[in-house]
Amino acid sequence: MDLPAPPRDDADVPRWTAELGLPGLVDVHVHFLPERMLAKVWAYFEEAETHYGMAWPVQYKLSEQERYARLEALGVLRFAPLTYPHKPGMGEWLTGWAGEFADAHPRAVRTATLFPEPSVTDYLGRAVEAGARMVKVHVQVGAFDPRDPQLRDAWGLLADAGVPAVVHCGHGPIPGEHTGLDVFAEVLEAHPSLPIVLAHAGMPDFRAALELLERYPNVVLDTTMVGTAFSERIAPLPPDWPARLAEFPGRIVLGSDFPNIPYPYAEQLAAIHEWAAAEPRLGHDFLRSVLHDAPARVLGVHPTT
Repeated sequence: MDLPAPPRDDADVPRWTAELGLPGLVDVHVHFLPERMLAKVWAYFEEAETHYGMAWPVQYKLSEQERYARLEALGVLRFAPLTYPHKPGMGEWLTGWAGEFADAHPRAVRTATLFPEPSVTDYLGRAVEAGARMVKVHVQVGAFDPRDPQLRDAWGLLADAGVPAVVHCGHGPIPGEHTGLDVFAEVLEAHPSLPIVLAHAGMPDFRAALELLERYPNVVLDTTMVGTAFSERIAPLPPDWPARLAEFPGRIVLGSDFPNIPYPYAEQLAAIHEWAAAEPRLGHDFLRSVLHDAPARVLGVHPTT
């Protein structure tokens, strides 16, 4: 069966998902933050040429209400609103804020975050008890070592509870002191049952990310920024990427980085469509899994409308 035409733009996304037989999308990697914090994030991206050597014009620099409405218009049924601290004392506050945001926005699931500090296991445990379905861990922005002894019990708590963490631990877009999939592999060695979503598919170390999928059955990859024209300039995918994905059915999930992406949301979807079109073993089943079924399973949700 031929695939439907990929989405031309954001307005065309609902047509595409309907033709795939899907009620909509489930996105595991979306950012909503307290307004003052988000303004600082956007200011950082405005200086992206200084940080990254290339411009990063945030595509959806809108009010919180407008951003939520835009996701609804795209047909995003459920999403994980991710927050991330960059210093001690922020993790508990951001976790509380994310819970309140989810309570006020039906399409958002409850999320949490963490930072290596004495209180981390306590506030993370309370968040899990309150129904957190995803934990954001940003090794690069937080500039912490994921092997920090203060995180040992926190990783164990998530492993025991089966709550996944979406972890930005790769070297992209610029390496940090403790980034690298080899570093995070030590966390997985200590906690082999830990459910992990490798943010950005481990960008730029895509082959190393696939090796972690081979070794740890509870690791999945998210598609965030992967394969888009913007990212191909700095982190091109290996030529056999679609063929390699066929080896891991159900273990690739939609992530977008909305609203902070420097291109329309539909471009990420078109990149995923291109993988499915390039490999005969992928096709419709792959797209339905990546866009809806697998991320819904990771988040423990059952979206129907």
